[in-house]
Amino acid sequence: MVVGRVISSVAQRQVRYVTPVSANNATGLVSTVYGQIADEMRLVVPPALLHSPAPDLLAAYWMLMREPLLPTVTVTRAVKEAVAAVVSVANTCPYCAEMHSIGLYDLSTEQEAEAVLADRLDEVVDPRVRSVAEWARTAHRPGTPGGEQPFPAADRPELVGVAVSFHYLTRMVNVFLSSFLLPPGLRPASRRRAKRGISRVLRPTLRGNREAGRSVPLLPDAPLPADAGWAVGNPSVEAAVARSYAAYEAAGERSVPSAVRDVVRARLADWRGEDTGMSRRWVEPLVAGLPEAHRAAGRVALLTAVASYQVDEEEIAAFRRAQPDDRALVETVAWASFAAARQVGSWQVPATSGTAPRTQS
Repeated sequence: MVVGRVISSVAQRQVRYVTPVSANNATGLVSTVYGQIADEMRLVVPPALLHSPAPDLLAAYWMLMREPLLPTVTVTRAVKEAVAAVVSVANTCPYCAEMHSIGLYDLSTEQEAEAVLADRLDEVVDPRVRSVAEWARTAHRPGTPGGEQPFPAADRPELVGVAVSFHYLTRMVNVFLSSFLLPPGLRPASRRRAKRGISRVLRPTLRGNREAGRSVPLLPDAPLPADAGWAVGNPSVEAAVARSYAAYEAAGERSVPSAVRDVVRARLADWRGEDTGMSRRWVEPLVAGLPEAHRAAGRVALLTAVASYQVDEEEIAAFRRAQPDDRALVETVAWASFAAARQVGSWQVPATSGTAPRTQS
């Protein structure tokens, strides 16, 4: 009991820029979602805590992540954890990359986990893990040679679902959580020992199947958008994607000015996964046409969508001067993260599905 409270307190302190709802003070939808997460993950994890100022987005995050990742319908958890880790590497999210490489310590081998974390996929011995990881590593770069889906159609909802959910989640984590799961000063041998220990603690959450669809009732029914046609074929993933997408769009309408949404969508329409580098100069011409009161939100949303690791205290402080409440900040960052993840998913819709990939409108 005491250990659990200590861990929860440490997890809560990892969240920055907003004040999360503690598990002890949670009510309503937040309490319900926290209950599911604690049951399946052994604690209310920091990515859940950071969403708590916006209860419907907490539910949307949980179902978008849970339904593709946790139930193993056609794809093993090891393959899914490899996808989560390589998407995290692609998005420069060391927190998530380390977390999901730790999962591979238990589900695969220490050597393969470290190869995935170091972006050395040619060293992954398991051909199934390697081929899917290589696809996931460039799923956000349409037209990349060898970028065809190396898996059967039956696997698509789970694998694309994990990729989409982590293109969303890594952006949120880059903004709201500390950059590292483990202390960055640890020596390599000590880091590996720590990972071995954590992987043993996590084993019950990594092994064993989970009930498909458990999170779906958290949000109301919604139609599946055409650009999420990749989810068709798995009823739980399809329902989770439809309902979470509707929640993210509603959050954008509440908290993100329409002109800012238009600017972000226009930028994503031209985006093909390229890295912007460390300079943020590319943002200024895009926000120049916005009303002065909306430029801070425009900067935060654009950076989150395309280069989330560049969002810093200065950008957040400027946003807060215009919109001081936690919910507005969470909803703005979440909508921008979702817009980028949705774009990535649209590139994975099969051409034969009758729902051709399209840019968001």
